[in-house]
Amino acid sequence: MKLIIASNNEGKIREYKTLLAAVGYNEVLSLKDAHLECDPDETGKTFEENAAIKARALFEMCDCAVLADDSGLMVDALGGEPGVYSARWMGLGSDDDKNNEILRRLEGVKRSERTARFVCAIHFIRKDGTEITARGVCEGEIACEPKGDDGFGYDPIFLFNGKNRSFAQMSADEKNAVSHRGLALKELLEKLK
Repeated sequence: MKLIIASNNEGKIREYKTLLAAVGYNEVLSLKDAHLECDPDETGKTFEENAAIKARALFEMCDCAVLADDSGLMVDALGGEPGVYSARWMGLGSDDDKNNEILRRLEGVKRSERTARFVCAIHFIRKDGTEITARGVCEGEIACEPKGDDGFGYDPIFLFNGKNRSFAQMSADEKNAVSHRGLALKELLEKLK
């Protein structure tokens, strides 16, 4: 079956392709792969609202199932920032710039107060128009410095569940088993059965 994901993020698309193949979506395309442009204003106040906005906009352009997600990092010591603004936080362009700004703001903050979580909301629309939402949350903390070369986004500074390994130090299989996106997708896959 065919599915278009409302994203061109290669890391995200790779994760989804692997996990969605298990439920029969053997043709999983990014916006670029499908030769589409879909960039609606993300005016929602929650991850769920933004995911729904993107999925519904894409569904209007397609004749197949679509999936959109909205995800981000919430750092308790920063009042939940960057939150729903994670991708475009403070107008900073690169992942390194965003990671370095978080680390700068947390200088001197004790490890016990560096708690954070990744949140992912997925909005899936079947070809027949049925809508399904799923959510995943992964608890952890912010490292004092970037660790690892794999992953993308905030992965190098996010230590999973009190461990001393970041998401960027885990294999794709390890990360998918515990990540916010992996947990949200697991919930979605259960709902798709």
